[in-house]
Amino acid sequence: MKNTILLITLVLILFSCNTKTEAPKSNLEKLQADQLKIQTTVDSLQVELKNIEKAIKQLDTVKKLQKVTFFTTKDTLFKHYITLQGMVASDQNVILRPEMAGTIQRIFVKEGQRVSRGQTLVQINADVLNDKVVELKTQLSLATTTFQRQERLWNQKIGSEMQYLGAKTQKEALENSLKSLHTQIAKMKIKAPFTGVIDAIIPKVGELIGPQTSVIRLINLNNVYIEAEVPETYLSVVKKGTEVLVDFPSINKQLIARINKIGNYINPDNRSFKIRIAIPNKKNLIKPNLLADLKINDFKATGVVLPSNLIQMNQKAEKFVYTVLNDSAKTTVVKRILEVGQEYNNQVIILKGVEAQEQIVLDGSKFVKDGDEVEITQ
Repeated sequence: MKNTILLITLVLILFSCNTKTEAPKSNLEKLQADQLKIQTTVDSLQVELKNIEKAIKQLDTVKKLQKVTFFTTKDTLFKHYITLQGMVASDQNVILRPEMAGTIQRIFVKEGQRVSRGQTLVQINADVLNDKVVELKTQLSLATTTFQRQERLWNQKIGSEMQYLGAKTQKEALENSLKSLHTQIAKMKIKAPFTGVIDAIIPKVGELIGPQTSVIRLINLNNVYIEAEVPETYLSVVKKGTEVLVDFPSINKQLIARINKIGNYINPDNRSFKIRIAIPNKKNLIKPNLLADLKINDFKATGVVLPSNLIQMNQKAEKFVYTVLNDSAKTTVVKRILEVGQEYNNQVIILKGVEAQEQIVLDGSKFVKDGDEVEITQ
């Protein structure tokens, strides 16, 4: 086209030079004659130009082809993840409080100390109760002796039944009172409900404490888990046993875990359900309330996976790539219309259009079109 425009321009220049000396004529016949003369010249030149181009093409054996690279497709496991944030928690992370009010008499442990289940941690002053126990034991001793004598007399049919029953009731009442006192004395001790580590001791010896007073925080870091809330739209794909990629950015630790519990309640405030992910914590680096970035695997499949930036789109919104077609004479590219699946991390799984072991144009794919002959480079 450019050559044709150039020829027409040259013809017009030549014609104008030849007619400069003639008197200007404006009649229609003259203009039409000039037009026919120019058109005849142009047609003649175009035929000559085509013949020259054909001859050049036959003689020029060096072709300027678009250089491209390619890679061979293969079946790959594709995984898609949803990203959420969770928080570390532990069922064995408690604040211990006394059941009975009193003054702290002794603290048997220190912060950071590991303790066993049932171990006494704090002793509350129980002197008043111990004095009552001594008093009750004296009364119980007398009541027991009285009852035994009344029982012997009653067995011998001596004395009234009321005397026997009165002595028996008195003895049993004192026994129950003594038992109740021992229960109260036991509650004057704070014991470890499970094996763990003393994280904090809040009051000091001599302070008055009651059932509402926080005394000791006890933590077991061996059994920790992550809690997170998942939007209800993922209820059908997030199941017990689903793989989760866990990242703790604060401690630069990553691990792979699985969901071990799915909540059965949808929170109406944010339309989400809770999940729990058990995690190992052998070195006790993971602490309660530590934030965790979660990637939950909601889809996986095996197939051809392509980089998303390699897939192009035409005016019909069809997605496509170019494949390499080799034959004995030349190498060309072929446009392949694709049906794509999910995308994750700049990778797309292909549902239709490309199979495994096909050669996909990589570099140079933006500069070719369907059927172009190309040159393969490394």
